[in-house]
Amino acid sequence: MTLRHVVCFRFLPGTTPEQITALADGLRELPGIIPEIVAYHVGPNLGINPGTWDFAVTADFDDEAGFVAYRDHREHQARIQSFVTPIQAERVAVQFAT
Repeated sequence: MTLRHVVCFRFLPGTTPEQITALADGLRELPGIIPEIVAYHVGPNLGINPGTWDFAVTADFDDEAGFVAYRDHREHQARIQSFVTPIQAERVAVQFAT
């Protein structure tokens, strides 16, 4: 069973394009740091449809233990504190088997 983790963010008013780029760049480093990540995709919403969220992350893991290792990894937590927390208004997440 592969586990997929999906997260969407809505940003605070006044969030800058530079902050969004820094978030994306910081998160994109994680697959080279956390070996449990099987596949990882991040990026800002393209604005094609109304009523969407601002940014999404999808991450695949071999199992629940791999997800937990990622979730709790100090580098992942550091990026949340540095890049997500200052601009996050809302967050939604789901994990499911693929």
